[in-house]
Amino acid sequence: MVFKKKYVVISVLACTVAIAVAALPSANSEFRNLRVLPKNISSQNLSKIMIDDFEDGLGVSCTFCHAQGKDSLRLDYASDAKPEKQIARRMMTMTMGINKKYFGLKHPLLGDSVLAINCITCHNGQPRPGDLETK
Repeated sequence: MVFKKKYVVISVLACTVAIAVAALPSANSEFRNLRVLPKNISSQNLSKIMIDDFEDGLGVSCTFCHAQGKDSLRLDYASDAKPEKQIARRMMTMTMGINKKYFGLKHPLLGDSVLAINCITCHNGQPRPGDLETK
């Protein structure tokens, strides 16, 4: 009899935990179409990358890469309508590759303070890097 009560209590607790976990939103449920950034990136880390790397490094706002929604004044962050977004993806991949190949970082991540090369290295707060040729 005691065994049956323990079994029932454990079963009820397990079901309760399973339902509670299923009801929680996943870490990346609000972000769609992430191709370079981790799919499970936190909102805090994504904001840090967008503000520290892109806004500060390139001196741009969200509208530089992200298109406006079709029937809304809000930005459609998942949209690939603007070519600047594709360029940003290539630049993120390039930056991580440089840090890995030339600076020995095994798993470089955008927004990480240990990166030797990041957006501001070349952009210096400008949307397009200056002429790199010496005159």
